[in-house]
Amino acid sequence: MSAKTRIASADPLAFIRANTRLRPVPHAPEIVLHVADEATELWQKTEDELSAIGLPPPFWAFAWAGGQALARYVLDNPGLVAGRRVLDFASGSGLVAIAAARAGALHVTASDLDPFAIPAIGLNAAANGVAERIEAVSRDLIGSDPGSAVVLAADIFYEQDLAGRVTGWLSGLHARGATVLLGDPGRSYLPRDRLTELATYAVPVSRSLEDAEIKRSSVWRFSA
Repeated sequence: MSAKTRIASADPLAFIRANTRLRPVPHAPEIVLHVADEATELWQKTEDELSAIGLPPPFWAFAWAGGQALARYVLDNPGLVAGRRVLDFASGSGLVAIAAARAGALHVTASDLDPFAIPAIGLNAAANGVAERIEAVSRDLIGSDPGSAVVLAADIFYEQDLAGRVTGWLSGLHARGATVLLGDPGRSYLPRDRLTELATYAVPVSRSLEDAEIKRSSVWRFSA
């Protein structure tokens, strides 16, 4: 096991700090995140050095297009979350959770199964002055009712099986009265027939992450 792998295994915060820099989010520059300088390099490092301890690719280290769009929409429409309890599902870096907290959410649960996302969310929340209102949790919430008035999710419809599970779950939360908003740059399995489009943005992204430097990304609301 390499020295960096030992560091990552023992101290995720040290690994995050060593491999990211604090930068403004391109489409929501009010927010800063610890992000990787070079997507390909960190992705390779994760595969080469961290796969032995069972870590997934570092989705937490980038500001993805759908998350940027959803964060922008929440910041521009604070009445959606102000004074309410919010869930940011598959939070990754915590970008959308931070946007909700900055927009006045009473409490934000930021959920992600990646064990590195949890400390990354904490670091990013602290960097934006909202750590006291964001709780990062690492458990599978699909099928549960988190009791949140608003549920936010971005960049989650890239895999068919996961998309099917998430769609059924979010539809159920919508049916019981939750406001469910999605950020998505046109992933294959987005359930458009159940959604109403609220806004569309041209979001700057890394060419090493996506197929273009600007991704047309939309915010959707569950309506069926």
